Amino acid sequence: MTEHVARVGRTRPARYAVGMFGTSIPINLIKGSMILFYVDLLGLDVRLYGMVMVGYAVIDAVDNPVLGFLSDRTRTRWGRRRPWLLAGAPLLAVSMVAFFAPPATLDGAGLVIWFTVFAVLCEAFDSLLNANYGALLPELFPRERERAVANSLRQGFQLIALVISLAVTPVLTTRVFGTEHTTEGFTTTAILYAVLACTVIVYMAVGVREDPHPVAEVRPRLLETARVIVTNPRFWQIGLTSACYLSAMGLVLTGVQLYVRYSLGLPVAHALYLQGVVILASVGFLAVWTRVVRAKGAPYVWRASFVVLAVSFVPLFAAGGLVTAALAGLVVGIGYAGMLASNDLVIARVLDEDAAVHGQHREGIFLAAFGFFGRLGGIVTGAALASLAIFFGYQSGDVPGSQPDLAWRVYVCAYPCLLATVGALAAFAIDVPENRRTADPTAGDPTPGDSAPGDAARGSLA
Repeated sequence: MTEHVARVGRTRPARYAVGMFGTSIPINLIKGSMILFYVDLLGLDVRLYGMVMVGYAVIDAVDNPVLGFLSDRTRTRWGRRRPWLLAGAPLLAVSMVAFFAPPATLDGAGLVIWFTVFAVLCEAFDSLLNANYGALLPELFPRERERAVANSLRQGFQLIALVISLAVTPVLTTRVFGTEHTTEGFTTTAILYAVLACTVIVYMAVGVREDPHPVAEVRPRLLETARVIVTNPRFWQIGLTSACYLSAMGLVLTGVQLYVRYSLGLPVAHALYLQGVVILASVGFLAVWTRVVRAKGAPYVWRASFVVLAVSFVPLFAAGGLVTAALAGLVVGIGYAGMLASNDLVIARVLDEDAAVHGQHREGIFLAAFGFFGRLGGIVTGAALASLAIFFGYQSGDVPGSQPDLAWRVYVCAYPCLLATVGALAAFAIDVPENRRTADPTAGDPTPGDSAPGDAARGSLA
């Protein structure tokens, strides 16, 4: 084990963590701007959009486990994960540019088909990247103390990507490269982000030093692995609870620009300030929450930050202007930072337990299976959008209805508050497993919740 830790240590945490910057920019640009781009600017009916998003979510949920399983079974001299990362980066980049560059002559069914095809392709290649990138975290950093640091660094890079892909994007698309009511700025911005993201992902992938030991293991079998996963109660408990957090933030991400336009009555570019406050608060408190994780363990932070996140949406709903919305966004950022610092670590404990009990490293398919719950957040998004047409008459930018201001308050604040509250209640009811990754006896004292050497021999997942 000492040899294993020494070998894995050759991958610097920062080199691994910067990959999160590259994987986050494309998907956040897509999710953060797709409603504004296709519904509000191009006039796609919100009901058709919602139907596509439901199908998108189902495909996304199905292909994740398949991609994770293929990654776990990959055996090459370059490792299991790196070949997929190097192939997926340019494919996602090209698909994202096409997504934001529909031919000007498209409308009606043609526009729906273009939107559907490239939304699904972007989703598939994003899933490919994240199934492999996420699987490296527990492998490269087996102890929770070092894992917390690596996770904190990568989440920090994700927040930097959020600043660029969310807060800066409205300025680039509406002022630098385009205008408030045209689409050209999105195409240019997508090209810029595609080059940046692809470069960063390739840089990360070539610098990763994967553990060679899992390559020598017997390839996992699909049916056996599926049985282990679906019969593990913690998979369902933690997966569904995490989905509450991911779905809540997904609604905020996809609706914040229209919340600024309709609920606050401000230009879309002002989303920069609101998003900036949330992200800066997240950056600042990520370090604080990480220290708490190292002192009290990931489950403690997971539960506490769920509560903060749920409460934060109440003042955001009541905000009447940019200043009050920004103050509420500060609280959202604190709760979001806690989830960033802890959620992946809680999930990683389930992966650790599986490796310890069954003697196989199946991080790819396990993480992809967990991603099933988060990806189904697309169904939540589709249903939430459809409800705006039913309850408030909002169909598109051309037909906003009589209460678009209330519609987007409900979408960005009320629905996320409900989801986060359910998640908080579930988090306190769940028995999170200990960190069961085989410990290095020379690595120091375990963190709170870590198992002592030998504990991995006890218990069962099934």
